[in-house]
Amino acid sequence: MQTPRLLIVLSALGLGLAFPGLYAAEVNITGEVESITVKHGENDVKIMRNQNQKNTVNPAFAKTSRKCPPFCIQPANLAPGVETIAELEVLQYLSRRSEGDDSILVIDSRTPAWVAKGTIPGAINIPWTSLNPAKGADPISIGEILEEKFNARNLEGLWDFRNARTLVMFCNGMWCGQSPNNIKNLLAFGYPPHKIKWYRGGMQNWEILGLTTVKPLQE
Repeated sequence: MQTPRLLIVLSALGLGLAFPGLYAAEVNITGEVESITVKHGENDVKIMRNQNQKNTVNPAFAKTSRKCPPFCIQPANLAPGVETIAELEVLQYLSRRSEGDDSILVIDSRTPAWVAKGTIPGAINIPWTSLNPAKGADPISIGEILEEKFNARNLEGLWDFRNARTLVMFCNGMWCGQSPNNIKNLLAFGYPPHKIKWYRGGMQNWEILGLTTVKPLQE
């Protein structure tokens, strides 16, 4: 007889977790959590760890010695007030967003060529160059992102961030400067640091843990 679907709510994370099928996974996210389901565009995507216990890391993230600069090790604390988070917190924000919390946005800060190789389900791509005046981003296009994506308001030339979204930002990992660049530029525009969360481990740690990746959303 088929095992019934089990539903576990992990109150500490605020996640709705489903265990479909005959058998529970052997490689869980935590001791109690097998998977979570999030929205990626219009589709439901189940995030879980790779069940092949002989699986090895994606070769794109197997290098240990990238040239620095630009691939330099990032600090644990990027800027005062900006919280550095890890995988379980990212999953919490993804779950809240998927459940209808429009005050959260999970952002892949990498360039499109990197994102095309796979991203975190539920994330949207805002490349680091699009918020960087030094890379050609003009005030009008930056303002459009602040208003249309981040829910900030421009009041006669002054930015109002009272209803701005909480941004969860990541890139390739602890050696990647793309999300730090996005964050530093946002802070320069006056974005409240408590509304920025930084997943320092990024895709490097996500891939090392064998978590689900998807193709990017088409904006």
